[in-house]
Amino acid sequence: MDIAEERLKGQAEVWEHMFAFVDSMALKCAVELGIPDIINSHGHPVTISEIIDSLKANTSTSPNADYLTRIMRLLVHKRLFTSEIHQESNQLLYDLTRSSKWLLKDSKFNLSPLVLWETNPILLKPWQYLGKCVQEKSSPFERAHGCEIWDLALSDPKFNNFLNGAMRCSTTTIINEMLLEYKDGFSGIAGSLVDVGGGTGSIIAEIVEANPHIQGINFDLPHVVATCPDIPGVKHVGGDMFVDIPEADAVIMKWTLHDWSDEDCTIILKNCYQAIRKKKNGKVIIVDCVLRPDGNDLFDKMGLIFDVLMMAHTTAGKERTEAEWKILLNNAGFPRYNVIRTPAFSCIIEAFPE
Repeated sequence: MDIAEERLKGQAEVWEHMFAFVDSMALKCAVELGIPDIINSHGHPVTISEIIDSLKANTSTSPNADYLTRIMRLLVHKRLFTSEIHQESNQLLYDLTRSSKWLLKDSKFNLSPLVLWETNPILLKPWQYLGKCVQEKSSPFERAHGCEIWDLALSDPKFNNFLNGAMRCSTTTIINEMLLEYKDGFSGIAGSLVDVGGGTGSIIAEIVEANPHIQGINFDLPHVVATCPDIPGVKHVGGDMFVDIPEADAVIMKWTLHDWSDEDCTIILKNCYQAIRKKKNGKVIIVDCVLRPDGNDLFDKMGLIFDVLMMAHTTAGKERTEAEWKILLNNAGFPRYNVIRTPAFSCIIEAFPE
C-alpha cells in the first residue's frame, strides 16, 4: 500500500468514528417508530409504502417517505434490515435480520428499552464533558446533571422507571446462557439466594422459576423495590448494600460492581461476606464483564466500550480484567474464585470466602 492510499484510509476511518453517532440515532429512530414490529406484523417483507401506511394508523400527520427510505438504506447497510427488489413491482422489500429480531417489543429477548435508554438525551449529555473530566478528575454525569445517576432516579420517578426498564431488558441478554452455564451452581444452593441490586426482581424470578428449591430474596433500594411486582418464591427487601445485606446461603450480583470504585466494591463484598459467613457452603456469584483488552471474541470489544460507558454514567465505575478482579476479591476476603465464561457478554465469577 502506498503512502497516499494509507493516508486516505486513515481519513476514511476518522470520518467513520466522527459520525458513528449517526448509526445510533438511526437505530433509535427505527425503534421509536416501531419499524421492526411493523415488518414482523406483516409476516413477510414489506415496502416503504406498507411501512408508511402502518405509521399513518398511529398519527394524524403524514410520514416523510423520503426520510424513511434514506434511514432504512443506512440501516440495511448496517445489517439491521435486509432489502431486495421485488421482480414484478420493482419495489424494494424490507425484512428483519438476526439483529432487528432483538428489537421486537413483544419478544422476551427485546433490547429496545436499552436502545432508548442509551440514546436518551439525559444519558447522552454527560459525554459532552468527558474530555473536561479527564483533566479535572470529575464525573461527567455529575457535571451534566448536578447529581449522580442514582440520586436522579431517587428524585425522579419517571427516570427511575426508565432505568428499571433498561435494567430488566439487560437481563434478557444473559439469563438463558447464565441458567445453562451455571446450572450445577444454582442446583447446589441449599436454601436462600439474595440478589443484591436486583432491581425489580427479573433475574431472581428466572432463577427461582428454574430452581424452585431456592428461596429468592430481591434486595435493592427502598424506592426500587417499591415498584416490584409480586413474584412467586421471591421476597422483596429494601435496604442499602453499603450498610448490610440480608443473610442467605449465597449472594448474586449482576452488573452491580461495575458501577462502583474498588473502594466501594470492597465495602459491598465485605457485606456479602457477612451475609454468607454463617453458611457452610456460602458463596458470592458475580455476573459481570471480565475485560480482555487483547481478546478477539464476540463481546471483547463491547467490554472496552462498557468500560468507557461507566465513566460517562457513574462516578467511579469501571470494567475489570481478571487480575483486577482477583485483587478486589482477595481484599474483601474471597481468596478463591472461578471465572466461568459464557457465550453472552458477561462472565460468571464464583467467589468463596476464607
